[in-house]
This record gives sequence, C-alpha cells and structure tokens, in this order.
Amino acid sequence: MKIVGLDQHCVNPGDLSWEEIETLGEYTVYERTNSVSDVVERSKDAEAILVNKVEITNDVMSQLPKLKYIGEMATGYNNIDIEAAKRRGIVVTNVPAYSTDSVAQLVFAHILNISNSVDHYATETRNGEWSRQPDFCYWDTPIIELSGKTIGIVGLGNIGMKVAMIAHSFGMDVSAVTSKETHNLPTWIRKSTLTGLLSSSYIVTLHCPLTTDTRQMINSKTLQLMHPNSILVNTGRGGLVDEDAVAAALQSKELGAYCVDVLNEEPPRSDNPLFKCDRAYITPHVAWASRDARSRLIHIAAGNIKAFIDGKPVNVVNGL
Repeated sequence: MKIVGLDQHCVNPGDLSWEEIETLGEYTVYERTNSVSDVVERSKDAEAILVNKVEITNDVMSQLPKLKYIGEMATGYNNIDIEAAKRRGIVVTNVPAYSTDSVAQLVFAHILNISNSVDHYATETRNGEWSRQPDFCYWDTPIIELSGKTIGIVGLGNIGMKVAMIAHSFGMDVSAVTSKETHNLPTWIRKSTLTGLLSSSYIVTLHCPLTTDTRQMINSKTLQLMHPNSILVNTGRGGLVDEDAVAAALQSKELGAYCVDVLNEEPPRSDNPLFKCDRAYITPHVAWASRDARSRLIHIAAGNIKAFIDGKPVNVVNGL
C-alpha cells in the first residue's frame, strides 16, 4: 500500500519513529503541505493518506481516484468532508483518546496559574520584589482555593470526564452539559443546561466538538450569563467562542480570565484582539503535544491502518 503523510511535522518533528507505519506500506512523509495543488500532486498515487490539519474536500478527493483511506492524525476531523468520503467509499478514521491526560493536565495548568498567580509571582521574584519585602511572604493578588468552587464542563467525552475527575479530586462541585443520561453519570456530576452552567460556574471549560450547533456558543449573549470574575477555559476548538466578544468582555471586566490553547486562526494574526488583553492566557495549541501523547497517536494511527488493510477497520468516523 502506498501511504502519504501530508503534514506530519507537528506530530513528529524528529523525536519519534515512523517505523510502525513504515512496516505497513510504502510511506512518504511530508512535513507540511500548504496548497491544494500540492495535496493533489503528492497524493495522486496514494491509496491511503494521513492528515492532521490539511483540508481534504470533495474536490480534492475527486482528483485522487486511487484513494481508499484517510487517516486523521487527531481526534477532531472537521478538516475532512466525511460525507463526501462516504459517498466515494473512502474510509475515514480518527485517533480517539490519545491526548486525554495531556489535555486535562494543561486545563489545570491554566486554572492553577490563575488561582495561584504562578507566572506572576515567579516573575515578581525574579525581578526582586520578594527580596524587598519587610515580611517573610508577599502577595498582591487574591489566592484562590478551588475546593468548594463550581466548575462547569461543556462536553463529557474522554477529556471532559478526565477534567471532571481531577476537579472532583480538588473538592470542586462539578456541573456538565452532556448528552449522557443522569443515571450514567457519577453521582457527584450534576447535569445542567448551558444557561444554567454558565450562570452558576466559577470556571467554565469547553470540551465539545465544533459543529454548526456549537460554533460560537460563547458569544456576547452567553457571556452575559457568566459572573464577572469567572474563568473561561478553551482547549477544544477556537471556533467555539467569538473571540471579539471574549476580548470585549475581558476589557470591560465582565469576564475574569480566558485561558485558551486554540484560536479561530492558527497560527494567529498578530492583531488578534485577545493579544491586547492582560487576562487572556494563550498557549500555542500545545495541550496535545507531549511526547507521550504523540507517541500514542502514531501507535494508534498505525493500528488503524493495519485494521483497514486486514479488512476490519476501527475508529471509523464516516460509517463505512
């Protein structure tokens, strides 16, 4: 089988091996593929392609007559027209749950940075502020204890549930917007509506897919439901929020902080309105990128390809 990886640099910038995939066929790796014409040229003889963020549209597929398989090297697959793939008999798979622990860890890295002002005090100490104090300790921001606070989780998939478990271990009250039935949830998770969750939570964290229904679910209207000191966390998809509305809410102090690892445009424009907000804490889409998580990603992706070759595909997202 001829396999082509179109944008593999972020998955493996050189610290991991492609051996598991190389044993399955003739594997050609491209670090980046930026144009539609390059996608078509590089994939024209491929039976299988692997993508991370490259868009595979119906038009692209129409120019790849040998294509039988698309492997999404991620959990989200909104960059692939899965209905067009289904019509063409092209199997599409994704890689679920590979980054659950890493993403949940970054969620709480952001939350703890806010609640304990870790970056602020590390900077203050380096600048000599503690050394100038008359007392043994120094603080000039509120120190927030998470125990007893309410965290609202939008989406209880693998990552959302992991975040819920960590929050519970901190002694937090956990609310969630989820399609799961109440009797299938732990007793310590309270099922809620989005309106109820936004209005009652000190921290709101987004872990749902980006769909037509969830696009900009956080906007100027829904932000008004949140308390002025609330923390909004987004490690899901940038499109879940209206960035202009969030920036405005931060500037007017109607939102306490925005902790985000994903933006609408990546890499972002230098004039993104969030960059002007002191209480916007932005990491460059790294929640998934631990070496452990990327190693699992490659291992599962290789397993997906092997299962397809064996005629028993797994992790299929388009019903074939």
